[in-house]
Amino acid sequence: MKYQLRTLLVSLLGIALLAWFLLHANLADVFYSIRGASISALLMTIVPVVLIMLVRSVRWQYLLEPLGEASFRAIFRTTMIGLAASNLLPARAGEFLRPYLLARQEGLSATSTFATIVIERILDLVSILLLLGIFVFFSGRHVLLSLNMQAVEISVILIMIATIILGLIMWLLALNPDRIGLFVLKVTRYFPQGLARSLSKLARTFSEGLAVVRAPRVLVAAFICSVILWFTIAVQVYLVSIAFGIDMLFTGSFLLQAMLAIGVAVPTPGAVGSFHEAYRIGATTFFGASNAEAVAAALILHGISFMPVTILGMLFMMQDGLSLNGLFGLTNMRNQKKDLN
Repeated sequence: MKYQLRTLLVSLLGIALLAWFLLHANLADVFYSIRGASISALLMTIVPVVLIMLVRSVRWQYLLEPLGEASFRAIFRTTMIGLAASNLLPARAGEFLRPYLLARQEGLSATSTFATIVIERILDLVSILLLLGIFVFFSGRHVLLSLNMQAVEISVILIMIATIILGLIMWLLALNPDRIGLFVLKVTRYFPQGLARSLSKLARTFSEGLAVVRAPRVLVAAFICSVILWFTIAVQVYLVSIAFGIDMLFTGSFLLQAMLAIGVAVPTPGAVGSFHEAYRIGATTFFGASNAEAVAAALILHGISFMPVTILGMLFMMQDGLSLNGLFGLTNMRNQKKDLN
């Protein structure tokens, strides 16, 4: 029941955010801006779209390497299915379905596989902050003249420190999975014996999923993939922006993608509404875009960012005999179990 309520709330949130986004738009002006967009710049986004798909899968393959062998084909297909599920279902369901489906297909531990998704999110955060830091310290003063630059710089530094601390915690958890399991068993000694053992096993297998932290070569390779991934996403943001005549330096896309990352964090299906509004605010506030240009660019960028992976993921679902209703039911069932616990 709680999961159905959360689903309803995030769906209503997405509708409200999209309505708020469109409330600022003169649709006739938006249509005119779309008609006047540079077709050549938009066609160039095909390269980043394909590269983003491939780099996501390569990065996950590196993170999975210490857990066991998994084919790139299975990783790529499962990644696309997970992204499609996140785009079509609420609360970013694909982030939970993706490791589950791959673990079932490749014979890996689902809990350990899910731990690699946690590492992915940390690498994403570090990469976004790295690029944002480049913008702030080298180009930001030309754009953020009306803001308190010292406050912005301090915010970036504090977030980076928090990320480093989180990384250290992950490293400590990954050092000795058996010891983590025993520690949880001691902490839960007053729990029912079956529950205590289950929690201990869960902690141990999750810790095993962080094994890449103990493999510097693999971790560095995954981090390089993450930087390439977000640099490529920035290229995509930049190409769409200039296609609509928005005047900005390339490094300005690092700021826009950081804002888009915040928008995507809102758990609406496909980041509908939040993605659009994040781009509109960034483009109009920092780069002097007209509202019509910003709204038009946000709509097209969202389509380019989400539609190809969604279509490809749906195709892989059909080939594997999966359905969106089945994945939604699986997500619902897993969350109902959490609610009962």
